[in-house]
Amino acid sequence: MIAVAVSACGDEPTVCESETLPLRTALHCEDELRAQAARPLDASLPGAITVKTIIDRANGDSLTFQDTTAYPLHGRFATEHLNWPPGAPFVDQYFSPSRRFLLGSVTYYEEPDVFAYELAPYDTANAVMITTAYRAIAKATYFGKRLAFHASSEEQRAVARELAKDIRVITTEELWAGITYQPLNLGETYARVRVLTAEQLATTYVSPREIAVLDRVPNDISVVAAVVTDQFQTPLSHVNVLSQQRGTPNMALDGAAARFSPLEGRWVRLTTRAFDWDVAEVTAEQAEAWWQLHRPPAAVIPAPDYTVTALLDIDDVGLDDISAIGGKAAHYAGLRDIGAAVQIRDAMAIPVAFYRQFLVGNGFDQRIAAMLADPRFRADGSARRMMLDQLRADMIAAPVDPAALAAIEAYLTEHFPATRMKFRSSTNAEDLARHSGAGLYESKSGQVGDPQRPVDVALKTVWASVWNVRAFEERDYAGIDHVNVAMAILANPSFPDEDANGVAITANLYDPAAGGEDALFINAQVGEISVVQPDPGVTSDSLMYYHFHIGQPATYYARSSLNGGAPVLSRRELFELGQALVAVREHFARTYDPPAGYGRLPMDVEWKLLDDGTGARRVWIKQARPFPGRGR
Repeated sequence: MIAVAVSACGDEPTVCESETLPLRTALHCEDELRAQAARPLDASLPGAITVKTIIDRANGDSLTFQDTTAYPLHGRFATEHLNWPPGAPFVDQYFSPSRRFLLGSVTYYEEPDVFAYELAPYDTANAVMITTAYRAIAKATYFGKRLAFHASSEEQRAVARELAKDIRVITTEELWAGITYQPLNLGETYARVRVLTAEQLATTYVSPREIAVLDRVPNDISVVAAVVTDQFQTPLSHVNVLSQQRGTPNMALDGAAARFSPLEGRWVRLTTRAFDWDVAEVTAEQAEAWWQLHRPPAAVIPAPDYTVTALLDIDDVGLDDISAIGGKAAHYAGLRDIGAAVQIRDAMAIPVAFYRQFLVGNGFDQRIAAMLADPRFRADGSARRMMLDQLRADMIAAPVDPAALAAIEAYLTEHFPATRMKFRSSTNAEDLARHSGAGLYESKSGQVGDPQRPVDVALKTVWASVWNVRAFEERDYAGIDHVNVAMAILANPSFPDEDANGVAITANLYDPAAGGEDALFINAQVGEISVVQPDPGVTSDSLMYYHFHIGQPATYYARSSLNGGAPVLSRRELFELGQALVAVREHFARTYDPPAGYGRLPMDVEWKLLDDGTGARRVWIKQARPFPGRGR
């Protein structure tokens, strides 16, 4: 079809065509760009369209813009249209100095209004190759004078410094600076708008039928209908992991408070999509009808097993023992089975029977039953918070059975003498494939004989955290019977003086589908500074690590604000972490299938970097659990 519009490619006027063709040798106008374009496989930046490009060096550096919807990858297009031998290896076209094709894409980023020439992150093209492709594309497109080269890996950033001055270069940070909308978890909800600050959120009850519009990313949040933050988030932020698990929308929006304040207290329909969002007022009746149709299915948890009463070496248990030792301890035990690729410390498990003994011995079981049956507790969120706060305080003040405490301390003295331990939550309602429970419960340090860190206080702090307000709200939303939730404890030596720490997902969060680019998503921060609950203004390294490609490039989306702009992990350390993450993924793939939309199993892994005593820094795995996946 011939469009009426007339545009220019270079200085030559030409008629603009809007029909999609298998290939074009030039793009004369926006209609032609959109005809050849598709949404990029990598959706890390919203609001983008991309066209795959090929320079054929064996045919006079001829340029083609392929139909990117029909041919999302270069290889099949080259076979069908450029006489590439069927079945011949194509991967060398990304790495070989004598490659026939220069492969790339032109992406238009809508919000920053940038046309960017980009290569695959693992492409090793040199400055001459990039220059050849860039100049050919600039000459053949209506946006040529605005074209910029965007390096998608650290290695390409280094090459970009060698490019001629006529080649404009734009960084990932500059692209992000032009983005006003960041979709984190997609979906739709009907709810009331509630605008408040993250500081107010700590003392204010927000109901599951309200949208929390916040100035920044909070450390914690109870169940809400959706989250909108003015500050951009990392995909591994605590808030986003919770949103993924709940299946509730989560987005960041520049000027969020100003955009939503006119709707304060009103019922709305909020929709977050991969490239845009919208909000519209609805009636209370429409909202109620939507909620009746969209109640989440109840999560299923294993019934607690109170028959196991012995303290357990972590190497004597496994994933089949979740009923007795909880999800965290069971997955920790699984990590111990992997072998040399994963360094993980010795540990013990304190079964749920000890928690039950503490409740019954102090009469808390009866108190909890009465509390759950109290109509005011169920109907009034503020009253519920007060009752739960008082219950936890009373649990921490109550005594631990002397015989039980003596047995635990004797075990620690024998197996972990003079060692500060980390007592970590491990309920039968966390770290499950269908219910993560990430961050709902508490951990506490303790050491036998240390008056500053008494073991009994550590035990009670973890046990009492079953009744954290946010944990209760999360379980209630998931339809979990609170009476059937029991707390085991995983105890392992603490990690003192860590050089770095972080969280990783063993799949490409931005391109999860089978057949896409396999990669590992990693957040890293110096020292013990949290990557999921950072202080305001603190950022961590956020990167996609293409561990499975030659050269193993990394694409950094953000940098640590505490490390002077340098990567937190060296290349050797990043490789070691990658080896461990792959081993974790492969091990648990024997138990779990990838959730819908993922070609590879995403495991949520916490890791530490410690000095091994010789000055070398080594990766240690702290825990792993199934990642809840998108919109679940």
